[in-house]
Amino acid sequence: MSTDHRHDPGEGDHAHVGDGHSHPSHSHPHRDRAQLRGIGPRLRHALSQAAGGHSHDTADQIDDAVEADAAGRRALLASLAGLGLTATVQAIVVAVSGSVALLGDTLHNVADAATAIPLLIAFTLARRPPSNRFTYGYGRAEDLAGIAVLVMIALSSGLAAFEAIDRLAHPRPVSHLGAVAAAGLVGFAGNELVARYRIRIGRRIGSAALVADGLHARTDGFTSLAVLAGAGGVALGWRWADPAVGLAITVVILGVLRSAARVVTARLMDAVDPALVAEATDTLTHTPGIRAVRELRIRWIGHALRAEVDVTVDPQLSLVDAHDIAHAAEAHLLRHVPRLAAATIHTSPAHHHPAHHPAVAPVGS
Repeated sequence: MSTDHRHDPGEGDHAHVGDGHSHPSHSHPHRDRAQLRGIGPRLRHALSQAAGGHSHDTADQIDDAVEADAAGRRALLASLAGLGLTATVQAIVVAVSGSVALLGDTLHNVADAATAIPLLIAFTLARRPPSNRFTYGYGRAEDLAGIAVLVMIALSSGLAAFEAIDRLAHPRPVSHLGAVAAAGLVGFAGNELVARYRIRIGRRIGSAALVADGLHARTDGFTSLAVLAGAGGVALGWRWADPAVGLAITVVILGVLRSAARVVTARLMDAVDPALVAEATDTLTHTPGIRAVRELRIRWIGHALRAEVDVTVDPQLSLVDAHDIAHAAEAHLLRHVPRLAAATIHTSPAHHHPAHHPAVAPVGS
């Protein structure tokens, strides 16, 4: 017995896989959103219940997904504009001062702004409905974009190291040190604001790629401070100050690259927070009729979660009763587990051990 609710805006029915029954939806998701927009969550839930809806609201789930996509795109567009403006200001100062260090920082900001492009493409692809070829949809495009972000961070660190070593080997005079220092401050402020915005939105919507992109912006902010420190050293007559600080910042960038790589690769390996698994398990065990949770698997697809569960129930239950328990478990998970968009619940009779059961990870592994 299993129930699988995929909250797709294009679906009008709730299909319960494995029980041979299909239950028509009492309201169309698009129509619900249009009619109930602006009504508080509690009132909307009450109206859904009065109309005969399930214990969770399909329209709410769709609204959450749409809001997450929209928030991600807004963060990317805003950061693209902010870093574009920052790079433009710095490029003007580069042309006036001839500062190679500031040129490197400007190129870093251009590269950081460019990382928004693959993420925007990924967020756009994620809006496409599942197909016969991509049955889970296109959410994983966001994880692939995270790899592109890592590549950009690595290139930034390489460019910073090259510029610093070249400056050590071939010292060059730098003019308009005040303007160079001011441009460094502009670069730091612009990158830090963008970094905080990307990281905050990325964590709120569960986007590892957006968080990694925010960390990338923060590394470029550190590079901008290196320009400021280097300008101060040159003003004191220390011609080696700028490239020396640049090399130190390269080490910092590599450290941030390591942190971002851990986030992105963990997502690619379907890693989730163990506390999330514990919360889902607790929710299931408190569902009336469920005796135990045999197996539980949760994975990220883009910035949404999907769960697959096997629970045990009374072996004397009828097919209909077992179906109702599975449906209640699915509803509880959707209500209590943040960012969960779909769940497949399989019910097994207690003390029943099938000979040919697919091998899956046990709960808590």
